[in-house]
Amino acid sequence: MSTPEQTEHLVLPGVLTVSQAAETVAAIAAVQREDGALPWFRGHHLDPWDHTEAAMALDAAGEHEAAARAYEWLARNQNADGSWYAAYHDGDPQQPTDRSLESNFCAYVAVGVWHHYLATGDDAFVDRMWPTVYAAVEFVLRLQQPGGQIGWKREPDGTPVNDALLTGSSSIHQALRCALAIAERREEPQPDWELATGALAHAIRSHPERFLDKNRYSMDWYYPVLGGAVTGAEATARIQEGWDRFVVPGLGVRCVLPNPWVTGGESCELALALWATGESDRALEILQSIQHLRAEGGLYWTGYVFEGNKAVWPEELTTWTAGSLLLAVAALGGDEATTAVFGGERLPVGLEPDCCR
Repeated sequence: MSTPEQTEHLVLPGVLTVSQAAETVAAIAAVQREDGALPWFRGHHLDPWDHTEAAMALDAAGEHEAAARAYEWLARNQNADGSWYAAYHDGDPQQPTDRSLESNFCAYVAVGVWHHYLATGDDAFVDRMWPTVYAAVEFVLRLQQPGGQIGWKREPDGTPVNDALLTGSSSIHQALRCALAIAERREEPQPDWELATGALAHAIRSHPERFLDKNRYSMDWYYPVLGGAVTGAEATARIQEGWDRFVVPGLGVRCVLPNPWVTGGESCELALALWATGESDRALEILQSIQHLRAEGGLYWTGYVFEGNKAVWPEELTTWTAGSLLLAVAALGGDEATTAVFGGERLPVGLEPDCCR
């Protein structure tokens, strides 16, 4: 398992000690199946996005072989059209429990593959995963709408759902930039992907009406920043605008208004977005505020109801919640691969059409 040298960048005052970091990494690794699958927890389901998030956390902790096995699971179990199902029981590829095909779930493999490459420098891995990434991006872009936004999913019968989610499209924006970085590494330019990414960025930045109204959800608030579509002063202003609505001092970030429920995953993602805008102090405060969610064994409860019948809810300890915390800590700790992925280093810029800037 991880050595102190591998995880020294995962030590953060008030968030993780050396022993706590090692415990959390070991807890995620213990959930992984022999075939590489990383379900939420054993006996629950796997979805491709959260599977990738947990794999990225393993890479951030130096567990590169375990992370590679997670990506190999995706490569082996990709559908012929480049997609994955939305959920598999306990990560068993023979037991899909939700056969819808969600665009942002499918795109995220590109983020994980690029992160793994930056962490390992393994060109052979990139070569092996390139057909998987290419097929996934092509599947996703077949759902792009004339306004640049990406349709949410395909139903199990293949019917496209053209309504777009701002959070999902923002995540896809990050994935497309990572896919373009992989293509550049392989010297296989993808000009159609560049055009699609530029159109998507423009929709996210300038046309909120092209997305379903989900502004009650904190993810719609910070994800355009986290996904790299909104940057600079605009990003800072966006975060500030929603701060008092979503941040509960000392407890974390609400998942959805007006519910008195803070969640670990959203809190850690906001911390990543804050770090990306240069607000590391605020990011640290958010991560420190959710330590009440840490459970014995090193994993984290999904959320906490802080009014009325106060309680941890739901009573589940997920690999992806712990994974999101490790990635946020890795970014603040200067982990090269994680800072490059979430800080936009080595990712293409200026893809938005000149007429739309």
